[in-house]
Amino acid sequence: MYDLVIVGLGPAGLTAGIYAGRRGLKTLLIGEVLGGQQSLAHVVENYPGIESITGRELSERMKRQCERFGCEIVLGKVASLELSGKTKKVVSDAGTFEAEAVILATGGRHRKLNVEGEDRFLGKGVSYCAACDGPLFRNKKVAVIGGSDSAVTTAVYLSEIASETYLIHRRDSLRAEESNQRKLRESDVKIIWNSVVQKILGSERLEGLELRNVKTGEISVLKVDGVFIEIGMVPTTELARAAGVKLREDGYIEVNEKMETSLEGVFAAGEVTGCVPQIVVAAGQGAVAATSAYLFLKGVYGKKADWGKKV
Repeated sequence: MYDLVIVGLGPAGLTAGIYAGRRGLKTLLIGEVLGGQQSLAHVVENYPGIESITGRELSERMKRQCERFGCEIVLGKVASLELSGKTKKVVSDAGTFEAEAVILATGGRHRKLNVEGEDRFLGKGVSYCAACDGPLFRNKKVAVIGGSDSAVTTAVYLSEIASETYLIHRRDSLRAEESNQRKLRESDVKIIWNSVVQKILGSERLEGLELRNVKTGEISVLKVDGVFIEIGMVPTTELARAAGVKLREDGYIEVNEKMETSLEGVFAAGEVTGCVPQIVVAAGQGAVAATSAYLFLKGVYGKKADWGKKV
């Protein structure tokens, strides 16, 4: 029996573990991959106080902090959650764990193109995070796939780093806001309209993209060193939904400013809440969720935590 179980080993979950451990809560963290999406970043240069670090090393440092404050960390796949009762249950292939409070930090996964070469060249030219990996492509040729605000701002950002930047969109117009489209027009980004990626080409690393024009059917090859896929995120909320946690219309977990969900004793943090997809933001939410869980556990059970209560 634990005071708190945290589902997810990304920056939100690991930070929540640090804060819970320092508060003296008997805490267990469980997830499939240490660091989550953070671990995919080859270089992180925008985490306060750390000039440059790999995502994997940052995750390891967070893990060591958790363990130093007494947290248990288990690698395992969670199969189901039972969250409605006083005692919460987290059922996984590593065992069933019980706690009085749970933090859901299951994150999100980038929507994939699902084309040949995408998985093979992940980290070898294929990226889903320009803020993480963009500087690695300085003075190289890159492409961005998508037509949203995220895709457009990514393309503009990369155009200041790369020697050539292409924006590939399957339609003949963009979904991005006009202000972002204006910035795009003022940049030197080259737009390839009405086209989709059919294959990602290369030997040891990505070398190019096979494109198909959706109107003419014409096939062409674009030589690039990297591609940034910006076609949206998919929140990992299947388990939360099945357990009765209320979701927003866009599929993310609904939380208040204390990171409380619709179920008492259940909190959420990080990208699963639809926050800005940055490590520092997820970490901040993890700190809030752990503090709220502590106040909840030390208060009258069954009532919402009083954020300002002194315990």
